[in-house]
Amino acid sequence: MRQISIDIETFSPAPLAKTGVYPYAEPPDFRLLIFGYSVDGGPVEVVDLASGQQLPDEVLAALVDPGVVKWAHNAAFERVVLSAWLRRHHPDLLTEEFLDPAQWRCTMVWSAYLGLPMSLDAVGTALDLDVQKDTAGKRLIKQFCTPATPSVLNGGGTRNLPGSDPDGWQAFVEYNRRDVEVELAIHDRLSLFPMPEVEWDAYVLDQRINDTGILLDHTLAYAAVALDDQHRAVTLARARELTGLETPNSPIQLKGWLTTHGCELASLAKAEVAAALETATGVVREVLELRGDLAKSSVKKYQAMHNVAGADGRARGLIQFYGAGRTGRFAGRLVQVQNLPRNYLPDLDQARTLTRQGNLDALELLYDSVPDTLSQLIRTAFIPSAGCRFIVADYSAIEARVIAWLAGEASTLQAFRDGKDLYCETASRMFGVPVEKHGVNAELRQKGKIATLACGYNGSVGALKAMGALRMGLAEHELKRIVDAWRAANPNIVQLWADVEQAALDAITTRSTVRLRNLCFSVESGILFITLPSGRRLAYVQPCLGENRWGGTSITYSGVTTGRKWGRLETYGGKLVENIVQAVARDLLVHAMGLVAGAGHRIVMHVHDEIVIDEPMGSGFTVADACAFMTTPPDWTDGLPLDADGYECSYYRKD
Repeated sequence: MRQISIDIETFSPAPLAKTGVYPYAEPPDFRLLIFGYSVDGGPVEVVDLASGQQLPDEVLAALVDPGVVKWAHNAAFERVVLSAWLRRHHPDLLTEEFLDPAQWRCTMVWSAYLGLPMSLDAVGTALDLDVQKDTAGKRLIKQFCTPATPSVLNGGGTRNLPGSDPDGWQAFVEYNRRDVEVELAIHDRLSLFPMPEVEWDAYVLDQRINDTGILLDHTLAYAAVALDDQHRAVTLARARELTGLETPNSPIQLKGWLTTHGCELASLAKAEVAAALETATGVVREVLELRGDLAKSSVKKYQAMHNVAGADGRARGLIQFYGAGRTGRFAGRLVQVQNLPRNYLPDLDQARTLTRQGNLDALELLYDSVPDTLSQLIRTAFIPSAGCRFIVADYSAIEARVIAWLAGEASTLQAFRDGKDLYCETASRMFGVPVEKHGVNAELRQKGKIATLACGYNGSVGALKAMGALRMGLAEHELKRIVDAWRAANPNIVQLWADVEQAALDAITTRSTVRLRNLCFSVESGILFITLPSGRRLAYVQPCLGENRWGGTSITYSGVTTGRKWGRLETYGGKLVENIVQAVARDLLVHAMGLVAGAGHRIVMHVHDEIVIDEPMGSGFTVADACAFMTTPPDWTDGLPLDADGYECSYYRKD
């Protein structure tokens, strides 16, 4: 046996979508129901464990044999679930807490690498496979895999056993068989484009980070939810008193009340309420302030933490490998660590202590907004293991560095090498005068900053507005001039947009390989590939030429659209450059994480371009050491000036 393809069906009282797979497999009444498999691409066998069948000894041995590659679609689920099952039923076979991810491969990840959807049924549809996932699956999973309402058929129990519906159960067995067949068909179709081993290595590292998990401060999390409940009750009571409404948090009811009090709003969106507050007075102002307080969803992530916590208090499975299929970047799952609120409270320790104590009176007295304070403390609920501290290291202005490097924007690269402030340098080039952060022409730095953030990917006035230019005090009439000044100051980046678009167009129309400095564009078997400096490839399925809204030529391709549907998407030079830059930044992060983990340090989380290391006290490993790993360049980055900064902390925060 060289490889085995696996699909399993399971029962658990835990809601998988909320808990993730790790807590899902922990309850005592978790059950492995059906085990479908194929050895070396042969006929699919199905073992009906729920009906008393046993896994063959050779299959059990294969699960822990490093010489056998285990394949599955979303292999993290099979690997973690089978780890839990083996710990209970065959503890002699499992020497570690989890099966070794180095022995596993995932067709879901492979599909994402090639620009395809991640769900099994969507991949089958996109590839137009001869065998497709059985559409009856959702109904059967609900029937047999989730807790049931007691009935005559299930004997008053909370599970629908096979005997409660023999025909339905047989259909479920065949559903499992079909899933393995679809996985084999996907494997066969994708075999023309194997995922590089270096990417499988990155996947293994990702799985080990997810297996390790990160410790949660449950005292803080539980207290935050309780405090929010108390505060919301008081706030709602006050809003009812002022408005006379039964449900003052209802947008329809509140808009009606506001209209009768001379404050007509099209919606109760945050921006509209903020604008109304600028002129509102008296009771209307207080009601709008209460509305803003009630609208803050400060505790949803705390509640998510409760859901995902394992028996040991750690949250696992928070990071999705290749979650952003266009670039290969990681995505957040469950608690969504990729979009944690920032913290800017000067006295974070005090706010944290008061929250852990459940001291609502002090919080209301000392802070303008309890929901906002609780929101800022979300990061701090992630804490080091006992006897450890966090070392956090983050790339500095990584996208700005990468795009300047790809474009050959020499002045920007030199500014980075000289340690200069990028926004001052940009503003200086834009306006032709010296700009210092706290000195001469300092007011221009903000314009340089917002232009750098908004304009790098062919953004214009709309991008400046989306970045908050008007809220920052810039005038509408200034915006076009700022865009023009930035583009004039960065001609090589502007040229990069055009060059990348033309290279993609040439590759699509001529079906030939087009080289653009350290990038390569080619079309193979209906996929546009952009080969990055690292050797990794970005994939755009079924590329075609179309017409954009301005009457020019556009590039379209098949991908996951709004609502997770498979359809046509449009792209252009600036967007392709954004994909490339973010993909290169991702490759740099993966390289750095490999160095850190390879040196024996434990990464427990990473967010965007930042890694969080759970380091023992007194180990001698420092922030400077972590940053040195971050800035150790791969061999494909000649001329790219890297920099990183970091800090040490006793709980996670934004420094």
